[in-house]
Amino acid sequence: MQTLQMSLLTQPYVQPRFPCKRYPTFSASCRTQKTATTKTEKVLFSESFDQTRCAQPLSEKKKRVFFLDVNPLCYEGSKPSLHSFGRWLSLFLHQVSLTDPVIAVIDGEGGSEHRRKLLPSYKAHRKKFTRHMSSGHVGRSHQVINDVLGKCNVPVIKVDGHEADDVVATLAGQVVNKGFRVVIGSPDKDFKQLISEDVQIVMPLPELQRWSFYTLRHYRDQYNCDPESDLSFRCIVGDEVDGVPGIQHLVPSFGRKTAMKLIKKHGSLETLLNAAAIRTVGRPYAQDALKNHADYLRRNYEVLALKRDVNIQLYDEWLVKRDNHNDKTALSSFFKYLGESKELSYNGRPISYNG
Repeated sequence: MQTLQMSLLTQPYVQPRFPCKRYPTFSASCRTQKTATTKTEKVLFSESFDQTRCAQPLSEKKKRVFFLDVNPLCYEGSKPSLHSFGRWLSLFLHQVSLTDPVIAVIDGEGGSEHRRKLLPSYKAHRKKFTRHMSSGHVGRSHQVINDVLGKCNVPVIKVDGHEADDVVATLAGQVVNKGFRVVIGSPDKDFKQLISEDVQIVMPLPELQRWSFYTLRHYRDQYNCDPESDLSFRCIVGDEVDGVPGIQHLVPSFGRKTAMKLIKKHGSLETLLNAAAIRTVGRPYAQDALKNHADYLRRNYEVLALKRDVNIQLYDEWLVKRDNHNDKTALSSFFKYLGESKELSYNGRPISYNG
């Protein structure tokens, strides 16, 4: 697969991939101007989850477009593993997306820098996947990922200066505006803030070795509120996985129940903070915390909120039916390569593609 790296002064351009066999295959990487996992959650209502095999959880009135969040799939627990990526990719293509269009997104270089300037602890404990490899394989892991995705007719998008989450959030909005529905394949709970009637998540469940859909109905059943409240709630309680401390580090008595109660009542963090500035909104400890630490909470919001204005444009070529005829050959070759490579070997059970 050929990768294009470009730096433009005005409108950055991402080279589209063409699924038609007579065209060359590209994955795109563009550089823009830089702007200012934990365990999968236990399924509290597993009986309401849609089975992934041949699943059709969304109304067929609108066609689906899938996004694949690549980076978190490249780990077996906390251990980097290309075999893990291959296993989840094969299940995703064979049981979830089938021939629906899929767009893969990878973190861009320096994507976390803006958030780390606001909060140095943000993802401070995380290391890049390729840094776990020997020096001879820095970059090769990304190359083999790009290659197998390209052979499966999946465009690969990487925007330097931006995390994959922000790119997905931006493109998802453009996809919905074109009349499609979006399904985001990722274990990342940050995507819950995007859930709506037209946006859902499909999550890998390691304990069940399958993907499971998570919809607006599931969110409401689990939290008894709408996804608009998710971001505001996490700004108050923090996000340990991403290194974002909650207000309980400053006010230990301010717990999750208090946070959820206040967010449900006021709807959003900003509305809650504005109300607390002029009147009593809760018990004295909560009232004082909201008034004295408003800037702290607003900073958390800026760190945790997904950006939806990344300078990237959706191409119609990414929205066509995916040609899946080469999946079996591409994935079998991928696993064969990993099996022959000592540096990228996996000590678990052998993996093969049975699509």
